[in-house]
Amino acid sequence: MISRKDLSLLILIIVVGTVVAIINPRFLSPINLSNTANLIGLFGIFAVAQAFVIISGGIELSVGSIIALLGVLFIDLVAAGSLSPGLAFLVVLGLGCLIGLLHGFLVARVGLQPFVVTLCGLLIYRGIARYYTEDATAGFPFGASFPTLEWLVAGRLYGIPHSLIAFLLITAVMGVVLHRSVYGRHLFAVGKSEEAARYSGINTTRVVITAYVICCALTAVAAVFIAMYTRSISPSSHGNFYELYAIAAAVLGGCSLRGGEGSILGVVLGTVLLQVLQNLVNLLGIPSSLNFAVMGSVILIGVLADQQFSKRKAG
Repeated sequence: MISRKDLSLLILIIVVGTVVAIINPRFLSPINLSNTANLIGLFGIFAVAQAFVIISGGIELSVGSIIALLGVLFIDLVAAGSLSPGLAFLVVLGLGCLIGLLHGFLVARVGLQPFVVTLCGLLIYRGIARYYTEDATAGFPFGASFPTLEWLVAGRLYGIPHSLIAFLLITAVMGVVLHRSVYGRHLFAVGKSEEAARYSGINTTRVVITAYVICCALTAVAAVFIAMYTRSISPSSHGNFYELYAIAAAVLGGCSLRGGEGSILGVVLGTVLLQVLQNLVNLLGIPSSLNFAVMGSVILIGVLADQQFSKRKAG
C-alpha cells in the first residue's frame, strides 16, 4: 500500500515532469525518455543498496569508490581475456560481498562508527583503483566487441533499457526482503533502536552485517552496468559523488538518516525525481556545474521535510 509520503513524492514527480515538458517539449521525446530510463536504472540499483544501510541506522560513503574499483577490475578481466564475462561478473559480485562483510564486521562487531569505516573505504578503494591502473584510464581495446555481454547489460528490449529492467527486478526482490520477510522486520527494529532490538532477541550483529553485504553486492552489480555504459573508466573520477546520489534518493524516498524508516517504493520514486531534476538542468541549459548545488539542495529539503514529518508524528 502506497504511503502518504510516497504519494506526495509521486505527485511532485508528475508536477515537475509536466512543467519541464511544457518548458521544453524535448523532455517527452522517445530518445530523451529512453536515456532518462537508462539512468534511472543505473543509479537506482545502488540507491536501493544504500537504503538498506540507512534503514539499519548506518551510512555507506564508499559507493562511488567501490563502483570505480570493481568497474576497473571487471573491464580488465574481460578485456584481457582472463575470464569470461560471466565469471568476471561473479568475481566482482564476490568482491562486493567481501567488502560489505568487512564493513559490517567493523561496524557491528568492532564497534566503529559507520561514517568512519565507509569514509576510510572511500579513500582506500579509490586509491587501489588508481594504483591498479597506474592512474590511467581503463577501457576495452580498440575494436573489441562482446556482443552478448553488451546486449545483456547495455541493450534494450522493445526500447526499454536492460538497466531499467534489472533495476525493476532487483526492486521487486528487495521489496519482498525489506517489507515481507522476517529479516526486513528485524532491520527496521535495529534501525529504530539497536539496544531494544537486542533485548528482544534479535541478532543485531547479523542484521547489520547482512545490510552492508546486500548494499555492497548490489553496488557491485551497478558497477558492471555502469562500466559497460561508459565503456572506459578513469579511476580518479569515475563514480565521484555517486554516494550522494544514493543518499539523496533514499532520503527523498522517506528513509530517515536516523534509521528505522523507509520503503523501496520511496527510493524508486526518489531516484526518478532526481533524474527528472537532472534532465531539467540539462534541457533548460543550466550549467552542469550547478548539478551538485541542485543535489545538495534536494538533500537539505529532504532532511528538513523528514524532520518536520517526525515532529508532527511525535506531536
